[in-house]
Amino acid sequence: MATTTGIREQLEARESATLSPFATLARNSKGRRAPEPEDPVRTCFQRDRDRILHAKSFRRLAGKTQVFLSPLGDHYRTRLTHTLEVMQLSRSIARGLDLNEDLAEAIALGHDLGHSPFGHAGEDALDEMLRPHDLRFIHSQQSLRVVEFLERRGDKIGLNLTQEVLDGIAKHSKHKGKLAGYGDIPSTLEGQIVRYCDRLAYINHDIDDAMRAGIITERDLPRSAIDTLGERGAIRIKTVVEDMIAQCRGKNEIRLSETVLDAVETVKEFMFARVYFNEDAKREEPKAQTIVRRLFQYYSDHPAELPSEFTEGLPPNDPLPRRVCDYIAGFTDRFAIKKFRELFVEPLELQVPKEWDV
Repeated sequence: MATTTGIREQLEARESATLSPFATLARNSKGRRAPEPEDPVRTCFQRDRDRILHAKSFRRLAGKTQVFLSPLGDHYRTRLTHTLEVMQLSRSIARGLDLNEDLAEAIALGHDLGHSPFGHAGEDALDEMLRPHDLRFIHSQQSLRVVEFLERRGDKIGLNLTQEVLDGIAKHSKHKGKLAGYGDIPSTLEGQIVRYCDRLAYINHDIDDAMRAGIITERDLPRSAIDTLGERGAIRIKTVVEDMIAQCRGKNEIRLSETVLDAVETVKEFMFARVYFNEDAKREEPKAQTIVRRLFQYYSDHPAELPSEFTEGLPPNDPLPRRVCDYIAGFTDRFAIKKFRELFVEPLELQVPKEWDV
């Protein structure tokens, strides 16, 4: 009879023999908060990746806005496609540096699980509702709550991921600061790669979406940066991947060259000025934020209507506003609109666009 005995050990031995001395080896993982037997076939990081892929919160990313609300077209990015692009970038760089691809992949797939509906508009609305209670909505911390408490595996609370994956998810966000700035960076090089790639992805997909929406054209892009990075998204991605590998191969660091980093920062500043704060891109945001605020207030006033997973199995000192936030943050854009209609029968002061129909 065939047996799987020793397969994981062979994979771990292969990592030790082939990966960089700066790589995070599965056999050296700090482990899980709740110890459990090792899988006979998969390393611990491969197992984490699979748990994230099968999580309901991962599937819901397909229905969450990336930048543009209610886009008229099938080719605009969602949180799911963004996540997959970050994962692809992270794996390519990790492979080029002989680092642990499985760890980079798991962190990348889990990094945005806590994002709210309606993109940053929804995130800002939730943060606004939490502030009077001395709480904040920070999507990286919400992603951590998702994998630690909100996802369920049968009767088990949370995904019980390894410490290295939790660390990468918790510290992936750069907010609006400099790409290479200091701060609370991930403890592994693989996590640091994901942190970079989360921001690098926009030089491909957000530019592409903004052009599709007619907000910018190729002629608008900052010429000095494009001369360095490349005219097309695929070339720009190739430039940053190859530059990071060239800068970091055989070194215990993750960075870009000054020339490429300056070009990326120039593109980032251009995108904030011309796209992320653009009136056309933000036109529907007040309506989306009204939906989030009204839902938050409703469930705060009617806590008995929260599903049981948002009242049981969470830290006992979690206040009600945090649990309400947990529930709403998990909504897709369409589900948020559906619940709003069910609860408020589409009031006259808020006409939901036809393209948001569910």
